[in-house]
Amino acid sequence: MAGAGGGNDIQWCFSQVKGAVDDDVAEADIISTVEFNHSGELLATGDKGGRVVIFQQEQENKTQSHSRGEYNVYSTFQSHEPEFDYLKSLEIEEKINKIRWLPQKNAAQFLLSTNDKTIKLWKISERDKRPEGYNLKEEDGRYRDPTTVTTLRVPVFRPMDLMVEASPRRIFANAHTYHINSISINSDYETYLSADDLRINLWHLEITDRSFNIVDIKPANMEELTEVITAAEFHPNSCSTFVYSSSKGTIRLCDMRASALCDRHSKLFEEPEDPSNRSFFSEIISSISDVKFSHSGRYMMTRDYLSVKIWDLNMENRPVETYQVHEYLRSKLCSLYENDCIFDKFECCWNGSDSIVMTGSYNNFFRMFDRNSKRDVTLEASRENNKPRTVLKPRKVCASGKRKKDEISVDSLDFNKKILHTAWHPKENIIAVATTNNLYIFQDKMN
Repeated sequence: MAGAGGGNDIQWCFSQVKGAVDDDVAEADIISTVEFNHSGELLATGDKGGRVVIFQQEQENKTQSHSRGEYNVYSTFQSHEPEFDYLKSLEIEEKINKIRWLPQKNAAQFLLSTNDKTIKLWKISERDKRPEGYNLKEEDGRYRDPTTVTTLRVPVFRPMDLMVEASPRRIFANAHTYHINSISINSDYETYLSADDLRINLWHLEITDRSFNIVDIKPANMEELTEVITAAEFHPNSCSTFVYSSSKGTIRLCDMRASALCDRHSKLFEEPEDPSNRSFFSEIISSISDVKFSHSGRYMMTRDYLSVKIWDLNMENRPVETYQVHEYLRSKLCSLYENDCIFDKFECCWNGSDSIVMTGSYNNFFRMFDRNSKRDVTLEASRENNKPRTVLKPRKVCASGKRKKDEISVDSLDFNKKILHTAWHPKENIIAVATTNNLYIFQDKMN
């Protein structure tokens, strides 16, 4: 059972770290998305340089029962290139905003990757044989003169070193005026949605030249704009249902059976604001940066600047659970506003059994919340304790007053080190955590 036991009952161990060690980070190497495929055998990362790197889990070593298969580079390819929109005089960054895997149907794997404007469907396939013995071609590929062919050969396949090829099968372009923030594959596995700041489009995976606009919140007069779409996701098993979150802290659930344009939501999830916490920053910190359905489809999780909330789809007026990620930053919002950190978009994820949720914080800390035992833990992704199977020590932040020996004071947190992207293996207790340009892989301690 994935994630059986609590966030504190699991002893997390260092497994691997990927990426350069040096302190000066090239902008292009900053990781911008992390995603396991449906079996957990493959792990994809996208970066600001438009590259996708796929890691594959090695088959388990039977002699070492305590070690699970490590993840090693399987394929690296350039997914997006920088472009220029001449009509608007705008540069289009190559940064990969999201990657989503399609369920595997044959020997090949497929994934969708998107930058701000263009979504691509990639096929990742293996070749370990090559044809030899053509009649009209030399082995080096040059064509023969047909008149010199006197006998016919039957071409044969010969084994060769394994090659992993990534080829773009579909390119879905020109449908978004604003920056794409989300893509989500429908449970029918034939369609998917893409969301930008003001609109959500529905695509068919086979059709690239048209999409259907299913949500449009753009006002006739842009001066009346009060909110933007921040994330969107399809329900994991009800193919007509999707949700989208807004910068005002609301989540709208829509049903495509009701009408073609889902301008009227079926449900609106919103928590009334606590008047005692009202401040200049209230609206900024209530903006939702990520929304994720649980695997069961009964709950959804939202992440705002300071907290993670779990909503029951049957109850709209308040979340059933709220977890404070870094409440000690509430007194620091002014300086976080000045250094723009208050606009950071943290993502969140569920474990395979929906019993634990995980999200990132500053100082390369990440947080786990056990929904059953209500316990939580703060862990750190750092190169200090990077011997394999080193157990991660829980971290504590001291908000005010006298600091205990092993606590870290709020003022010494490094806000340039942040964990925005995390992923949890769908079946096992293996997690991937992206710091700026490194990918850490942790797993639970196997006795």
